[in-house]
Amino acid sequence: MNVPGLPAEGEEPVFREPWEAHAFAMTLSLHQAGLFTWLEWAAMLARCIGEAQAAGDADLGDTYYRHWLAALERIVAQKGGIAPGDLARTRDAWAQAAARTPHGKPIELRPADFAARPKAAGP
Repeated sequence: MNVPGLPAEGEEPVFREPWEAHAFAMTLSLHQAGLFTWLEWAAMLARCIGEAQAAGDADLGDTYYRHWLAALERIVAQKGGIAPGDLARTRDAWAQAAARTPHGKPIELRPADFAARPKAAGP
């Protein structure tokens, strides 16, 4: 089954980037662990996609997994799987670790990555 805008090999959709596969796998794992039902997941994903479209996303398929990740973060926080502040802290730590990691090497989080840093000034 081809979905417009999503890459495919033959008739099977494939992930563009490894993080997309990781987000997909985390979603399956958290569902299997009982954190949320498929109906709750589908509603959250639809809400995130709808919000993105209302904000101007052209919905060409190339942003699908960004919406998937946003839905995953939101439902995990909503269900108490992680506090919103911890989610932001982890996202910042991951960005810092990724910035120092050479392309093609595994990203490793260090305790120092989680140290509080002041927010950058800007809009």
